[in-house]
Amino acid sequence: MNANLSSSMSIIYKEICDHLEKGILQFWIDNGIDKEYGGFLTSFDLNGEPSGDTDKYIVTQTRMIWGLSSLYLEYPDRKEFLKEAEKGVDFFLGHFWDKKHGGWIWRTTRQGAPKDKGKIVYGESFAIYALSEYTRASGKPVGLEYASKTFDLLEKYCADNLNGGYYENLKEDWTLEEKGFWAGDRKSIDIHMHLMEAFTSLAQCSSAEIHMRRLSEVINLIITKMIDVDRGCGRNQFDLAFNPIPAININRTWNSERLTQKIEEESSDSTSYGHNIELVWLLNRALKVLKMPISSYADLEEKLISHTLQYGFDRISGGLYREGPHIGPASNTDKEWWQNCEALIGFLDAYQTFGKDEYLYAFIQTWNFAKLHFIDHAIGEWRQLLDKDGNVKIGNIGNPWKAIYHTGRSMLECKKRCESILKHKA
Repeated sequence: MNANLSSSMSIIYKEICDHLEKGILQFWIDNGIDKEYGGFLTSFDLNGEPSGDTDKYIVTQTRMIWGLSSLYLEYPDRKEFLKEAEKGVDFFLGHFWDKKHGGWIWRTTRQGAPKDKGKIVYGESFAIYALSEYTRASGKPVGLEYASKTFDLLEKYCADNLNGGYYENLKEDWTLEEKGFWAGDRKSIDIHMHLMEAFTSLAQCSSAEIHMRRLSEVINLIITKMIDVDRGCGRNQFDLAFNPIPAININRTWNSERLTQKIEEESSDSTSYGHNIELVWLLNRALKVLKMPISSYADLEEKLISHTLQYGFDRISGGLYREGPHIGPASNTDKEWWQNCEALIGFLDAYQTFGKDEYLYAFIQTWNFAKLHFIDHAIGEWRQLLDKDGNVKIGNIGNPWKAIYHTGRSMLECKKRCESILKHKA
């Protein structure tokens, strides 16, 4: 790293720490705790004011538990993080756990009354992720107990023993949902990647051989069945036998709720730049837990990063586009908060792994774009969606899918990685 890069990284490190500690953490501690009913409130408008949507979704309830637990591990003097995580776990266990069929329901009212009892593996995976992290932070066994129960239910009801992988969209009683918009006939790289993420945390917490083995199997499945290895990018959706099929908006997904509940078909070769770069750093984290060398998948990881840089990265303004074909320029050049949060971690992770300055430049450019356009510095959080030039298209600060997870995790991971890089270069 040359002197100019080193100086830039020192400045960015301080900016990231300030944004995490004085912005993101403070916003969610001040606004995200539901002091009346328990659990978390996650919907806030462009001014950081409550937007009126108070339903509670498994996705953001678990992400808040995970975020507060993980941040307590980094800031052990901030006892309120663990205190609020514990309250969140109490609400989650009391209102989302299905006492009849087992597993976690998808959605409740603010008070905790069931509103959608579907069993969606995306949500179940975040329960595993959050509760494992809670036990790591608190030392209390209840988190690991329920994370392990959830894992066992996935093995019992969702594991596809014929084709491999997991069924993703199920009804209250764990029977498959209908085809099409309800996606009982589909699998996706998104959900299997988050299963890898969840199994990594579970294996790290439990050290159980079965959790390690399933983590290794999910990694192998993603690599062999869900990635276009020749072009270096992920495929989005598949039939149950892992044949690639055109992606559509699916019920109970961000793509569907971001737009409309209308089935919109894309090309079968569409890819998400955010998922591709997120996959790389999550894979490296999983390999560390498995005590496997990163070199095991180094060639593929470089292909994924190179594809992202070539087609998904805005070399003029910085930042990551939403999606595009396997070969060719992006088909959607909007810039969304979560892809850019994951790009920051991914580019830093790639620099640490491969030592190429172009990855560090991409990180710096993406941070500068985010600092200028995504972050509302007066509020302390990120806006949802921008066009390629940084003009705000959707300015909300929080919604049923957007809480502390992508932004808080990005700043926490970048903080740690900047510390490591600067220490190494000192």
